[in-house]
Amino acid sequence: MMESTVTVCPVPTEQQPINEYQELKDSWLFCWVTQDLGDYLKKLAVLWGISWMIAAPLSAASFAPGKYLGKFILCGGAIASVGVVFALLRLYLGWSYVRSRLSSSTVFYEESGWYDGQCWTKPEEILARDRFIVTYQIQPIFQRLQRTFGILALFFVAGGIIWNFL
Repeated sequence: MMESTVTVCPVPTEQQPINEYQELKDSWLFCWVTQDLGDYLKKLAVLWGISWMIAAPLSAASFAPGKYLGKFILCGGAIASVGVVFALLRLYLGWSYVRSRLSSSTVFYEESGWYDGQCWTKPEEILARDRFIVTYQIQPIFQRLQRTFGILALFFVAGGIIWNFL
């Protein structure tokens, strides 16, 4: 019978990369990008719609809807998209942090406070498991986020082109 070379992990439970990954995956905002495409798009659309409550008065102050309807809609849509961009940026940064913690062969952790940081080198089994999670669970999340950012960029470019014709 083969013995496992896995040693006891000195990293506190809440700071272990696998637990950080699970916590992020289960959290309210960060689970958006892990859901099926329809639910993900619905959540982004609802956020964009809610952002219109701020965007509409700002846009109307610059472009009267009765006189400049096209510019009002484009300006309001761009302003409302800022909320979506901030949410997507937060998703990207959170998942990026967990990806780097899982990919790294060493884990920095704090035993009782900021003044006593330590590093722990992951055994091969744990490193392989963590990198497997990065490859098959987290990388698709980044691909979805990158596509979303790309589509938003296309909308901004298209809006800029349309703006020139109004």
